[in-house]
Amino acid sequence: MFQTIEPKILYFGTPVVLISSLNEDGTPNLAPMSSAWALGWTVLLGLGTTGKTYENLVERGECVLNFPSDALWSAVESLAPLTAKTPIPPHKQARFRYEPDKFGSANLTPLSSLCVKPPRVAECFLQMEAEVRNIFSIGGQESETAAIEVQVLKVHAHAEIIHSLNHIHPAKWHPLIYNFRHYFGLGMELGKSFRSET
Repeated sequence: MFQTIEPKILYFGTPVVLISSLNEDGTPNLAPMSSAWALGWTVLLGLGTTGKTYENLVERGECVLNFPSDALWSAVESLAPLTAKTPIPPHKQARFRYEPDKFGSANLTPLSSLCVKPPRVAECFLQMEAEVRNIFSIGGQESETAAIEVQVLKVHAHAEIIHSLNHIHPAKWHPLIYNFRHYFGLGMELGKSFRSET
């Protein structure tokens, strides 16, 4: 039996990304998000246009996509109510607080990148340095959301999750999944695609 419903959000289970970017004063910003998908070495990010991350990507055009494992869910959640935007946008004032040092606040370690200025997150075992290619307004004229196309320049993987040269070990990589505003890890492997090379 099916019912037609109207959920407020449609986060049906996507990986969490910690996006690091640079503020105008050169300090790093770090923000969690869960609207990202990849095709080849292009990643499309869904972001609100009133946040500091969006502002940094528009103005400086570089970022690192840091993918936390399920073990880092509490660090991710500690970042969720923080903003580096000052003054705090009106729609965030009741539930968010200003925090300029997000790495320190979440007890995460910045790690130098090779191609871009924003740092990587050392505790995230999968990191992608990227630059902005295109920004698209989505959702209509009154919308405050955008789709940001980034080109991945470098991919870094911790030795613990590498299967062989240029392959991630799918049984050892445990991405944090955001499913209707709840955090999950992966369950047991069910099988593999006929296209799998591992």
